Amino acid sequence: MNKTQWVSISVSFVLILVLFFAFDTTPKSQKELEKSRILVAESTDINVLVTEAKEELGEARSSGVMSLENAIRETEDKSTQIELYKQLSGTWYELEKHAIAGYYAQQVASLDEQEESWSIAGTTYTIALQRSTIKKERDFAAKRAVEAFENAISLNPENPANHVNLALVYTERPPEGNPMKGIQMLLKLNNDDPDNVVVLTTLGRLAIRTGQFERAVERLGKALELEPQNKNATCLLAQAYQGKGELDKAATLQQRCENF
Repeated sequence: MNKTQWVSISVSFVLILVLFFAFDTTPKSQKELEKSRILVAESTDINVLVTEAKEELGEARSSGVMSLENAIRETEDKSTQIELYKQLSGTWYELEKHAIAGYYAQQVASLDEQEESWSIAGTTYTIALQRSTIKKERDFAAKRAVEAFENAISLNPENPANHVNLALVYTERPPEGNPMKGIQMLLKLNNDDPDNVVVLTTLGRLAIRTGQFERAVERLGKALELEPQNKNATCLLAQAYQGKGELDKAATLQQRCENF
């Protein structure tokens, strides 16, 4: 992505398996084979998505992508690779292939190991999850969004945005057997920090989605008390009052929303 896209999209698995067993009895040769199989499976997944996307775009529209791919293959300089992966992610993002854009944003994060880069990768995957109607793309994006935000959290546990974004992934794609996980995470965040405007607006938006307009008004109203110039809270509160049937209040807030 270009610098503007990279900054704008950043507005948001801890590897514990090594501790699961006291002893590792897997032969080294078998571990290498298993690792190879995992890498092949992951590579095949992204290759399928990229191949299908290129076929859809045609040779002319995908030429820029192929040029960047060739440039990455021809360099071993880490900083150059990072910049090229950012450009490749941005190109796919502009082509509205968000799952692929997320994959290349993930490559950036894997190289520079920065919280912001993992947040950007997770956010890009979340956009893919929200916008795609293709199951395999949604599955691809959901799993990797979780991993990206968990990596961001491991680097900076104190940043609430990553916790909120992780919870949003779970609300969009709940784990089997725990459909309320995302909501429960958000409620805990709200309990731990009742004045967190991001959490309040997120809970307000989810309340609107589920028709709980009274609760939405309560949470969004508090968010606006804390940040009177918060556009997101203003626009959402207009929707909440509309759903609640208080049309005069809705109209006033909608006018404010449009004037931001």
